[in-house]
Amino acid sequence: MATPVQHTGFRFAPTDRLHPRRVQRIHTLAATAPAPAAEHAFAYATAHHYLEGADAAARAGDHDLFTWYTDHPDAGAHALATPTAVGNCVVIAPEQLITSPISDTPYYVLNPYTRPAPGEHQELARAAYAVADNTGFGDLLAGHARILVFLGRKQYNDTFDSWTISRLPGTVFVDHVADPAALARDLIHEAGHNWLNDALAAVNCKLDDQAQFHSPWKRTLRPAYGFLHACWAFPLTMIYTARVLERTDGAARRFLTSYLDLQRAFLAGTGPDHARAIELIPDEDLRECLHAVHQQAIRL
Repeated sequence: MATPVQHTGFRFAPTDRLHPRRVQRIHTLAATAPAPAAEHAFAYATAHHYLEGADAAARAGDHDLFTWYTDHPDAGAHALATPTAVGNCVVIAPEQLITSPISDTPYYVLNPYTRPAPGEHQELARAAYAVADNTGFGDLLAGHARILVFLGRKQYNDTFDSWTISRLPGTVFVDHVADPAALARDLIHEAGHNWLNDALAAVNCKLDDQAQFHSPWKRTLRPAYGFLHACWAFPLTMIYTARVLERTDGAARRFLTSYLDLQRAFLAGTGPDHARAIELIPDEDLRECLHAVHQQAIRL
């Protein structure tokens, strides 16, 4: 049985094996040398930017850009990297995202013109990674949030838009306020989505799209994939928020307290459906991991 995630351990052995295999496959298909030596999670995130960028350049017939990617199998990430509590990360704040038929969601790919985010963004990111690490989520971000793309600056009472896309695992896109505890919450949420995508792929699990479960977050029925993602990512942020509240005050504390209260209400009635949904996952260790986090959040 998997160890319940009630500490800093977010390592999942099948995913640890998946990352280097996929990196090697990407560079084998592209007939390029691997990126400079790097830990697997960083190499995994950057290799997918390389793949997307090189593929787009080839399709567009842009020889110069394609050559740049073949000369930079890390998509230039090492030159952009900044040290954080979870290892080297790329922190950027692009002025414009890509909209494309290949994705319903806007995204960004590292390229020759990418520059690091301004200093205040770098400082905020480093502080947020440190807060997440100090509250037990360092392994999660180390494995699944090594490229941070800042979106809009928000106020506490605004609606926050943050997301990941499956084509760029290890990359997170986040709105933010100028508070590391709030940013860490969203890094954990989005890293959680990347974690579950990788875990499902690593155990070769394709969830049944016909099974439907009520989502209190969407107020509608959702397929098992979306329902399980919500019942994993939101509980992670609930556990984090409960831990970090004692370290916050003022507007940040009020914001996070309100968030935790809201998530408690949403999660409260999901138990029976969650128990049915995780039975669709054939891997016992992964089922137990999802169950443990869900139950830990229910008890908050």
